[in-house]
Amino acid sequence: MEIKEDQLINIHNFLPHRTPMLMADYILELTEEKVVTSFEIKEDNVFVHNNKFAECGLIENLAQTCSSIMGQSFFENPEADTKVIGFITNIKKIEIFALPKVGDKIISKASLISQYENICNIFCETFHRDEILIRAEINLFIQEVKS
Repeated sequence: MEIKEDQLINIHNFLPHRTPMLMADYILELTEEKVVTSFEIKEDNVFVHNNKFAECGLIENLAQTCSSIMGQSFFENPEADTKVIGFITNIKKIEIFALPKVGDKIISKASLISQYENICNIFCETFHRDEILIRAEINLFIQEVKS
């Protein structure tokens, strides 16, 4: 998938996460039911151990990728000071096949299976080049926090 620089969407517009817990760099594709993100594994990442991106980092990357589907409705106006809370409520199934290394750029893809109000069920996968790294089906909860 070749995406031009001017087509990249800054994920900050759809997630409340910031460094050091931001585990996705750009949104490459986004609809109401699908999202594709990219993330470059850097040496100073909190989930890098022995030059590899740990399993918990892959899971957090998937969760943030999936959150972008629901998060887009909360962050439609990047100028607004919107605050949200979100978390994984359930991991129905997860398979980890390999761990990426420092310097690798991973691509995560998520598709909405179902949604009821602020809870959604999403199928997601992460790849490095053509190699699948992780596959999961997770449930997420996200809601705006009123001040």
